Amino acid sequence: MAEDLHITATSKAEKYKELLPQLEALIGDEQDLIANMANTCGALHTAFGFFWVGFYLVKGQQLVLGPFQGPVACTRIDLGRGVCGTSWQKKEILIVPDVDQFPGHIACSALSKSEIVIPLFDKVGGVAGVLDVDSDQLNDFNETDRLYLTQITRLLRF
Repeated sequence: MAEDLHITATSKAEKYKELLPQLEALIGDEQDLIANMANTCGALHTAFGFFWVGFYLVKGQQLVLGPFQGPVACTRIDLGRGVCGTSWQKKEILIVPDVDQFPGHIACSALSKSEIVIPLFDKVGGVAGVLDVDSDQLNDFNETDRLYLTQITRLLRF
């Protein structure tokens, strides 16, 4: 596959449906996790124009910044802190319509308004990291994002 994305849809669900097979073709045969995370970030950022898309990886009792697209970000997040740390601790997807209303939100950028975080599970069910997607719009994430971002993270092998 050429390293180009072809997204012609206008609805969010249709964009994800067009993106999924292209992303699978792009990263499916690649064994390097960092390369696959980087291309996943690039694909999501390109297809949707999200403010920030990135991965944090579990290292001890912290999440450490991995590949991302967007402005500079927080480098380390403790277990249970902010949206990412809470998603990791609870082992669940969090959709935050207004980050300013989330108790303990870590403001890496004042421009971030809403967020979705998807935990990434290893082969034994532990959390290996999280996919963090931020928008500069309030209430920008919904069940469509939950469904398709979960499918996208399953393409990655932890």
